[in-house]
Amino acid sequence: MLRNGLEPWHLLVVVAVVVLLFGSKKLPDMARGLGRSMRILKAETAAMREDAASPDPADATAASAGPASGSGVAASVRPDRPDRAS
Repeated sequence: MLRNGLEPWHLLVVVAVVVLLFGSKKLPDMARGLGRSMRILKAETAAMREDAASPDPADATAASAGPASGSGVAASVRPDRPDRAS
C-alpha cells in the first residue's frame, strides 16, 4: 500500500507550503523560538532528573518529624491575631 511513504519530493512540497504560509521572514524567528523552548525543556528535565536522583536530606527529616506542636490544624489555618477586630 505505502511502499515509499516519504520521498524527497514530498519534503520539497512540505517546505514550499510552509514558506508560502508563514513567509520567509518569520521562519528564522520561529526556528529561534523553537530552539529556545527546546533548551529550556532540556534544562528542566535535567533538573528534574537530578532532583529525583539525589533527594535533599533536610526535606526528608522535616517530612518525617511531623507537626512541631500539638496545636492541630485549626491553629495553622486561622491563627488568632490581636491586631484584628472581630
